[in-house]
Amino acid sequence: MRGTELPLNQTQKVRLQRALDKLESLSSKSNSNASVTVADSIPVNYEDGVLKGHGTSELNGEVVATLCGIVERVNKLVYVRALRSRYKPEVGDIIVGRVVEVAPKRWRIEINFSQDAVLMLSSMNLPDGIQRRRTALDELNMRSIFEENDVICAEVRGFQHDGLHLQARSQKYGKLKRGQLLTVPPYLVKRRKQHFHNLEDYGIDLILGCNGFIWVGEHVVPADDMVEDQTEQQTVKSDVTLTSLEEQEQVSTPLEIRQYICRTANAIRVLSTLGFIVTVEVIMEIVDLSCSMNVDIHEMLGSEFCVLVAEKEHLGIDLKDFGTVV
Repeated sequence: MRGTELPLNQTQKVRLQRALDKLESLSSKSNSNASVTVADSIPVNYEDGVLKGHGTSELNGEVVATLCGIVERVNKLVYVRALRSRYKPEVGDIIVGRVVEVAPKRWRIEINFSQDAVLMLSSMNLPDGIQRRRTALDELNMRSIFEENDVICAEVRGFQHDGLHLQARSQKYGKLKRGQLLTVPPYLVKRRKQHFHNLEDYGIDLILGCNGFIWVGEHVVPADDMVEDQTEQQTVKSDVTLTSLEEQEQVSTPLEIRQYICRTANAIRVLSTLGFIVTVEVIMEIVDLSCSMNVDIHEMLGSEFCVLVAEKEHLGIDLKDFGTVV
């Protein structure tokens, strides 16, 4: 919470500080000395053998922390997970990015990393869905798939000689439309089993990118994976696909869904402002809270509503990760 800039009056400052102090006390009890600062001693059992990992060092016969974070233990390995850090890609991460360049046989994607990622033409499904080798014609038509400033979803494939590579070999990946792209600090989005969420009550899709890019948009039904591979019908299917895409672009998003998109996006902005971990459960609780209190969408970003969110301990904030707040 330190460093958060909110235009608070004196009463709101007292209420917010009281709520954060209570959450911090609950967090310290549940973590049982798991949080450490620089030079803090880390209790270990030398008889079982110890492997010192990232964020640890040995000083005067003791294992001490070299950065602020949470002590993690995996068998004999002891390391410190930093409270705040930049995005570090791992194979299998679900990310949201923006196309910055269309290059030969590849797209360059901004993913909130120290360098742009690469999505090869051969590492994604084509719009017609047919599994085949990429031809020179496919390379010429790359801009009909993705062009500059398009927002896409993909998966981290791994590092290669020319940088970080992505892949989009599934119908759930691809171009994202009719929504908002939000940016939060990457450490507020934890790696979980599920990063794609369909909020049926609101009619929207939510993608929590591990890189801190979050997408909130109108729900889209994935296309059928089963497409017959018939060479003589490729031209016809391509024309039908382009026609259907043009028709979809002409259809506007209903007002109610647009309001839910904005309300959900503001809920994420509130969590980012307070420094709380971003999860789908907490987001939905904040949206429901704003609806039950008849809070207008623009008022969700006001100081009073932020203080109310901090005071609602029942929102299900993960106390194990509360160290990112302070």
